[in-house]
Order: sequence, then C-alpha cells, then structure tokens
Amino acid sequence: MSHPLAKVHRMSELVEPIGAITFSEVPNEEFLALGMRSYWDGYFAGRAAPLGLAPAEVVHAVFYNFADGEVARHIPWVWGKITPQEALAVRERGSAAALRLRIGELADSTSLVRVADLATRAAVSAPTEGRALYAGLRALEVPEEPVARLWHAATLLREHRGDGHNVALVAHGIGGTEAHVLMALSLGMRAEEFGRIHHLPKAQLAAVVDGLRGRGLVDAAGGFTDAGREIKERIEALTDELAVQAYDVLSVDELDELIAGLEPIAVAVQATAS
Repeated sequence: MSHPLAKVHRMSELVEPIGAITFSEVPNEEFLALGMRSYWDGYFAGRAAPLGLAPAEVVHAVFYNFADGEVARHIPWVWGKITPQEALAVRERGSAAALRLRIGELADSTSLVRVADLATRAAVSAPTEGRALYAGLRALEVPEEPVARLWHAATLLREHRGDGHNVALVAHGIGGTEAHVLMALSLGMRAEEFGRIHHLPKAQLAAVVDGLRGRGLVDAAGGFTDAGREIKERIEALTDELAVQAYDVLSVDELDELIAGLEPIAVAVQATAS
C-alpha cells in the first residue's frame, strides 16, 4: 500500500522532534558525565554508535552533511572514552528520560502505548538496502518500555528518512554543506546565519555559496533563484517518495490513527523545548 506523500511528509514533521530529543540537555549531560568534552562528542558518540567502530571517513559519508574534518575531531576520540555499546545505552536512557519530562502525563497514557506500537511496526518494516544508518539501528533491540520504544521508533523513522534524503541530495548533485545552504535559504536565512554552518571559515562558506551561484541556484544577493527553489522542492519530494515504504505495513486507518496520536506528543515536546 502506498500512502499519499502528504501523510508521509506529515509523519516526518511529527517524528522529528521526538527523535531529535536525543540531542537535548538530558542526554548531553549524561555523555558529559562520562568524559565527553563537548556536546558534539556526545552527538557523534550516540548517533554513530549503531555503526560500531567505523572510522571517521565512514561516519562522514553516512552522516553526509558535515564539513570536511568535523567528524574526525570526534571519531575515533570518543571511542577512547566510551564504547559504542555504552553510548547506545546512554543515548536510549537519556532520550527516554528527556521525552518523559517533556510530555508529562502523556508518558503514562494508554494512548502512548498504542502510538508506540504503531510507530514501531512502521519503523521496523522498511527495507534496509542503501540505508546504512537505518540498518545499524534496525540491528538493535527494540526497547520494551513504551516511552523508550516510541523514541526508538521515531529515531528509526527519522534516520530512514535521513538516509533517503542523502540519496536525493546525491541524485541532484548537492553536497553536504550545500544542503545546509539550501536549508538556510528555505527558512529565509542567509547561509552565514544558519547554525549548522555559521561556524565555518568565511572563505570556505563563501566558496560553497559561490559554487551554488555558479550553478544558477543562488542569486547575487545570496538568496534562492527560481531554479534553486525548484531543486530544493524536488529533493524534498523525492525524500518523501523514498520514505513511503516505511509506512506500507500500516493500513490507511492505522496511519491516520498514528498521525493523530503523535500530534499531541510532538506538540508537547516542542512546547517544552528550551
């Protein structure tokens, strides 16, 4: 069964804040307590852990959108302080605790159990071919506790979509830093204002923008051209198409139920974000 792309895209909007709670304060503090030097050490330890002791070059390729050298500042250094197995445990424990704090009484509701079950059915059903990070996550045990299970399912769905998004970027000839520039422009920001790339040396970021300008995707003022906006829309549409398979296991009614059940949870997470 192929669901409408609008529903698939809506699912991405709902699982994003739930899965991304991994990068919030509670998990970060747990990683720092184990010897991580910074937020980014914990980020790479937790997110790369499903790949095992993969070298920086592999993590860089799988994550796709970090500038050259950024991954190597953390991988393999973090594996001298913590093992991938330990990082996975810290990540799950901290993320579940953070999610429980954010959603309050929803955490103990019977509706959350049903939502976690539906989300998990979808999350473990998609093909793994060509999805390295998703495949690594699929190899992990699914948590039994409902809040942790919901977080785990959201993470699987988020990274499944992310792997597909990287495919769409490659197919359209958009590199990792270029993808961040296009994201910034789609949010109405200049590239140098965007949090994921504003720290890059000015000359390096300017060269990326100039490259996009030379391809007719960015105008003289640093904004989208019509062609730039069109390619961004094509990439997002293809990303949705590549995410459809994760939801084929659900009926129309089940997907609608999942969307309805996730909405108050996602709202609660976003409302309590610091």
